[in-house]
Amino acid sequence: MKEMFPERAYMKKGEIKQIDKDAFERIRGTNRVKRGFARMTKGGVIMDVTSVEQAHIAEDAGAVAVMVLDKLPIDVRRAGGVARPASIPIIKEILDTVTIPVMAKCRIGHTYEAKVLQETGADCIDESEVLTPADEWRHIWKWDFVTPFVCGALDLGSALRRIEEGAAMIRTKGEPGTGNVAEAIRHIRLVNDGIREIKAHYKANDTQQLMAKAREMKVSYEIVVETAALGRLPVVNFAAGGISTPADAAEMMLLGCDGIFVGSGIFKSEDPLQRASAIVLATAYWDSPEVVYEAQEMVNEQKAMLGLTGPEMKFSMQERGADS
Repeated sequence: MKEMFPERAYMKKGEIKQIDKDAFERIRGTNRVKRGFARMTKGGVIMDVTSVEQAHIAEDAGAVAVMVLDKLPIDVRRAGGVARPASIPIIKEILDTVTIPVMAKCRIGHTYEAKVLQETGADCIDESEVLTPADEWRHIWKWDFVTPFVCGALDLGSALRRIEEGAAMIRTKGEPGTGNVAEAIRHIRLVNDGIREIKAHYKANDTQQLMAKAREMKVSYEIVVETAALGRLPVVNFAAGGISTPADAAEMMLLGCDGIFVGSGIFKSEDPLQRASAIVLATAYWDSPEVVYEAQEMVNEQKAMLGLTGPEMKFSMQERGADS
């Protein structure tokens, strides 16, 4: 595989070399390091949090990482206006008090917000449609950063475009803050269908059709061939958007996701620790229905987050971004 897909020149951007006091060379920010961080979270749950208390609940429940926001997605919808990243003091406080990786969101296309978040020492940056996009035409060029990025995708084309911009991790956009998993399911099916199509062309040695698909998706021919040969995305792919129950999480894993992002569904319920623990359990043992049954039994739907009214659903977060 290494011979077939040598690391391309653009993947080497963002590399920083440091010589420590013992004269050993350390390399940070390479594509391998950034993608390797994302792979370490496979099979786990990443939870949105807005406070140290919520971060501790997530850690106690078994989350592999936390994502720091100023407001949970459902509160972003209800508040309206411009949604921006979390305050630096709260990011630093959470970094100082939990032992799991800490991620933070920046606005789509806002390069300097991402630079500021990198300075906090955050383990990963999410260029997120949950926040108000800063640039309607382009996303951040992520190869220039040491910190890995995660980005949302609606289908295979948008996933590959984000990867070519330097994303080390992809997540389905879904429809965050709704408690409705339907859009997340739709998007992972679109990604899977796209991969099956190009894989069939690859097996048939149909170079011309692979090139046509690359042009259609506005990506390089090389990344289409790489994805087709792998039979999956070249980076880790998590599910996100509307995942609220253990069964939701297990369904996304069944469809081929590598892990789960969950936010409002946890901390807008009346039983956050119980629900968080149940979703972690169902994600880890998604292929054992008897365990998922036990996880589902742990949660009480009467304590779940409330549904949204018409005005609160007035805009679609999943459609925000330069090429959605």
